[in-house]
Amino acid sequence: MPTNSLDPIDLTIRAYNVGFGDCNLLTFRYQNFERNVLIDFGSTRRPANSSQNNTRIIANQIKNDCGGKLDAIVATHRHKDHISGFSTNNSGTGAGDIIKKLEPDIIVQPWTEHPDAPIDANVAPSLQSFHAHQKRLKDMETFASSIRLQLLGLDSVPSEIRSRLRFLGENNISNRAAVLNLQQMAKDAKSRNQSSRHGGYFVYTGANSGLGHLLPNVDVHVLGPPTLKQSVEIKHQVHDHPDEYWHLQAETATSGNDDESLFPGYEEPSVRPYARWFKRRLQQLRADELFRIVRILDDAMNNTSIILLFTVGDRGFLFPGDAQWENWAYALSKDKYVDMLRDVEVYKIGHHGSLNATPKSLWKLFKNRGPANQPNRLVSLLSTKEGVHGKPSSGSEVPRSKLVSEVKEHSKLLDTRNSGSTHCIKTVIPLC
Repeated sequence: MPTNSLDPIDLTIRAYNVGFGDCNLLTFRYQNFERNVLIDFGSTRRPANSSQNNTRIIANQIKNDCGGKLDAIVATHRHKDHISGFSTNNSGTGAGDIIKKLEPDIIVQPWTEHPDAPIDANVAPSLQSFHAHQKRLKDMETFASSIRLQLLGLDSVPSEIRSRLRFLGENNISNRAAVLNLQQMAKDAKSRNQSSRHGGYFVYTGANSGLGHLLPNVDVHVLGPPTLKQSVEIKHQVHDHPDEYWHLQAETATSGNDDESLFPGYEEPSVRPYARWFKRRLQQLRADELFRIVRILDDAMNNTSIILLFTVGDRGFLFPGDAQWENWAYALSKDKYVDMLRDVEVYKIGHHGSLNATPKSLWKLFKNRGPANQPNRLVSLLSTKEGVHGKPSSGSEVPRSKLVSEVKEHSKLLDTRNSGSTHCIKTVIPLC
């Protein structure tokens, strides 16, 4: 036992099998109390052979695992696969209703979710640019919600592009019920503890996480996302970066067709044989255009993802949400963060194992990478489901096989796909 009752004894990390999504519960155990921090709760595809009520089942398991009380929620960004579990329903029986009853004291979200214009000049370069950035994200979300309707009219588009468009469009809708529930939980937290002007913390690189007073002798560092003032690169995405990515992304697709129609009873006039190639070409061009637009939104949202580094002494526990290269680049340009990242002992693999969310320069920093017999060997957590996004045939599969092979060789990989009937994987890290 520690000599100081305010020193954490151990950290239990649970990664729940939500399918294609993220949900992690961190339990810091002290001599006389525990602190529970939930990082994300969402999914776009439930696990194979799971109940349709899988999200509610996991919400109830979280309730049991935290003893009926959450101290904090971190919603790294508003993609469906990270916050849909916070959704409520009219009967009050949704997964989000269960989580709300756990009465979290702190809600942490990225600065882009701030309900009002930030007062601190470091948050945004100006009110105009802040609101403009929020409006762009909202407009792109509205566009994403129309993707499915547009797909119904494209019958000559390869099936892989159709499935990727459908996935990205679905993941980028506004998740209104979840967003409103998070806002309400933040207001409720404010009324309970008066710790934040808005009942929540809206963070950026270097900001106060709001978690410090909840976690004695644990330092919580916000490494991302940067603000537009800190780095304008979060508005863009580098598609080809061979030094950092685990492959060069391909946009080719296999052939295949769906026969969905907007009006099933309508018979389209036949296209003369000599003109069919033109119709196919026009629809392919439209699908390519839609794909580029929705990818811009997907990348923009991922680059608003919170990156949290918990440290106890010189030991680090890293949870980066879906942060991509542009988000990471700013943190990796700061020596103080680079030094802290070297000591990471637990790494939640970014973006479900995609090619551009674990930069090679970040991976190489971890000094605890190594063979199975290495002391304090790095633990890697992976929450994903194969076959949801991309395909090996086009070099776009998630999780990326090359990355998974590297992680298995140089760390202890804990994969939610191996959780079995327990719905979660768990590791306990002694801290004293």
